[in-house]
Amino acid sequence: MALKSLFTLLATTALLAASAQAQDKSGTNVDKAGTGAKGGVATLALAQDLYALGLANKDALTVLTAARLAASVDVKEVEQKVTTEGTETAGQEDGTDAPVDSAAMLASAKELAGEDEVLAGLIEDAEAEGSRGRIGGASSTLSRLPAGRADTWEIPFYGQSYAELAIVGDGDANLDVLVTDENGNTICYDVSWTDKVYCDFVPAWNGYFYVRVENVGSKRNSYYILTN
Repeated sequence: MALKSLFTLLATTALLAASAQAQDKSGTNVDKAGTGAKGGVATLALAQDLYALGLANKDALTVLTAARLAASVDVKEVEQKVTTEGTETAGQEDGTDAPVDSAAMLASAKELAGEDEVLAGLIEDAEAEGSRGRIGGASSTLSRLPAGRADTWEIPFYGQSYAELAIVGDGDANLDVLVTDENGNTICYDVSWTDKVYCDFVPAWNGYFYVRVENVGSKRNSYYILTN
């Protein structure tokens, strides 16, 4: 490489580094113009919502659809940094060990289908398909959170890259969820009577986000935090 070209390359590299260091990180870490395609986390969150709807309506086909969606995502179990605080509610029940998976959904679909041969055939087909053709892009961590306590997760996301996260509870207790950036700005907030929350955004820069999950129910809730 010519000496002049080398100097040009070094100067450009230094300029980019200086530009990155000079980036204003005092505001909210969200690129409002950023977009992205929903992936495995959104699919899993939708599967849980459909499953709850199918059970409420005693609709085997809706439950089967939820099972197929859940089975279509390859989920990797990971460790995430978390701190837990609060006073555990005395005398509470333990609750379920984990949210339902695709196998449990299929079992519910069978029960709801009863003697319907058409639905039974569709369920058998879904069981035979198993995990073939799974998409990736989802990581999960399980927490068994007692009533009265709160988890705060520290999750890193890349700047200018579409970020997805979801909280999927077992249905035993209400979970309130607050997602903030490193400056304490609110990204997502949910205090509705649910334990299933989906949040997506595009960070403006590389940074940590904090996901606070509080069990405001009367018994333990075992939930997954899902990220892409």
